Amino acid sequence: MTDLRQTTPFGRTGFDVSPLALGTSSWGQLREGESGDERDARIREVAEAFFAGTLETTLLDTSNMYGPTDAGHLSELFAGQALAQAAGPDVGGGRAASGLVIQTKLDRDVANDDFSGDRMRRSLEESLSRLGVDRIDVLYLHDPEVVGFDAVMAPGGAVDALVAMKEQGLATSIGISGGPVGMLQRFVETDLFDALVTHNRFTVLDRSAEALLDAATARTVGVSNAAPYGGGVLTGRTESAGTYGYRPIRPDMAAALERLRAICDHHGVAMSAVALGFSLRDPRVHTTIVGASSMSSWRRAVADATAAAAVPESLWAELADLTHGIRPHDAD
Repeated sequence: MTDLRQTTPFGRTGFDVSPLALGTSSWGQLREGESGDERDARIREVAEAFFAGTLETTLLDTSNMYGPTDAGHLSELFAGQALAQAAGPDVGGGRAASGLVIQTKLDRDVANDDFSGDRMRRSLEESLSRLGVDRIDVLYLHDPEVVGFDAVMAPGGAVDALVAMKEQGLATSIGISGGPVGMLQRFVETDLFDALVTHNRFTVLDRSAEALLDAATARTVGVSNAAPYGGGVLTGRTESAGTYGYRPIRPDMAAALERLRAICDHHGVAMSAVALGFSLRDPRVHTTIVGASSMSSWRRAVADATAAAAVPESLWAELADLTHGIRPHDAD
């Protein structure tokens, strides 16, 4: 059984992390019929629970660009407010309380896709201000595929700026976070990065990150696997039907999804538990990021993790060739 409070070394970052991580990419979104005040109260409840240490996780994953609204990017703001409330006025540093870890990401200027070293430095300043800290535990370069490997690796560019942040003590560890697995593997193989975030490429329906995970493991890189539900479709909830990884689902993947659903039904196991368990059971993954902007959504993830521990090995064996013949996400 997976012990959600048992931590494991996060690769070579120097931190220990829990199997589940709290994702915050949706922290600025309004739900249908919801007021801004209602949204804020909903998100503050889960943020405050994290920094109080009452959630089944030690890691909060955020980004400079998460939670975009007319009032600014709210994810880091909510996290910073909850951190200040939990720790008092003399917080200091990026590590909030005993055992808690904050990871955030350097982001481009979305207005013009500026990914320069100067923009990365401004991104860090913005994040430090919102979070109310003077350093970040794990700091990532986010979505470099927007401009490409060579552009961010150029002398004086984004990667040089990120490395300098670590050398200056503004980040304890640094990482790379993005989509296309081939590009991410090139970054990992530079051996500059302590940590990795991959999303939608290591799920029960898309296993294209296999080689990437192997490369990270060989270099003792900490691995966060995000979007284990494929953007929602693997929860089985109707509002996420017809998509995978925020795109329309392809026919080959839709057929595999129906096979998965039939196997889960045969064993009497929730598909969402299998989806989360697929990530949790892989030793190359140190933590699995689950987005939650309310206590109820977090509790659903905890329930899935608990149920995943009881999934029979016979079911996992049936899923071994589920993705055979499916084009990977990056092939679109």
